[in-house]
Amino acid sequence: MKKMLALALTASTAMTSAAYAEGAITEFRIGLLGGENAQDRLNSNECLRAYAEEALGVPTRLFAPADYNGVIQGLLGGSLDMAWLGASAYAAVYLENPDAVEPVLVKTNLDGSFSYFSIGFARKDSGITSLEDMKGKVFGFGDPNSTSGYLIPSIEIPQATGASMESGDYFGEVKFTGGHEQTIVAVFNGDIDAGVTWADGLGAWEDGYNSGALRKAVDAGLVDMNEMVEIWKSKPIPEGPIVLSKSLPADVKAKMVELVSNLHTTDKDCAYGVAAGETAGFMPIGHDAYETLIAVRKAASGS
Repeated sequence: MKKMLALALTASTAMTSAAYAEGAITEFRIGLLGGENAQDRLNSNECLRAYAEEALGVPTRLFAPADYNGVIQGLLGGSLDMAWLGASAYAAVYLENPDAVEPVLVKTNLDGSFSYFSIGFARKDSGITSLEDMKGKVFGFGDPNSTSGYLIPSIEIPQATGASMESGDYFGEVKFTGGHEQTIVAVFNGDIDAGVTWADGLGAWEDGYNSGALRKAVDAGLVDMNEMVEIWKSKPIPEGPIVLSKSLPADVKAKMVELVSNLHTTDKDCAYGVAAGETAGFMPIGHDAYETLIAVRKAASGS
């Protein structure tokens, strides 16, 4: 089955490459990684879609799959041309097919850095203030392909607890919620005891920091951060890259890099939506920045 899938992906990518080689593209397709519900993701990126359509002169569409793997497979299969990936999702694509996509840009924080954190959090009235308080309780994680929503916590949290991430070992249950927004809402509503999500770690806690899933949840009116408390914080994680299909014509790549690079200057509100909060803009980045995360992902998968 895996061999058949690999052959199918190769054939799809080859057909896509051939179509591009024959001339200009006829459409442009942007994949939106999970984090918010699908409609909010589409709304936040509609301005980018419109700008891309104008710049490229072809119909441009947004796709918001139910999970991270939908975007990963779309890029591998050639049905998506662009996406903003987490570092772990980029590693997943690269390990499957190093020639599928190329990193071109990365979102920067207001201080110029391009790192963020996996944040563990709980309701303030739960009495949970640390990982020690989570023993025997339900811990929520977004998606197996999320860097901050699972990969990094699955490495760093066992180092802190001395136990595995298997349900019943240290935590009563390790539960996948389906995405960052789902995790945040589940904790806020008391459906799970604590969860992890991503944030730049800058700015005020009550605002959900400057950018990230907590900030988007606050903006959407889904949570009151004054009722939440931080219980764990990872080491800094490199922000994931905006990637483009390697099969795209050079002029298309150049136009999209220029568009996104200038987005913060040309339309700050659009940049806010695309970047999930405050940003200093987007800067160039290459594959080398993710080699460590690729090695971590490879080791974690046992491949």
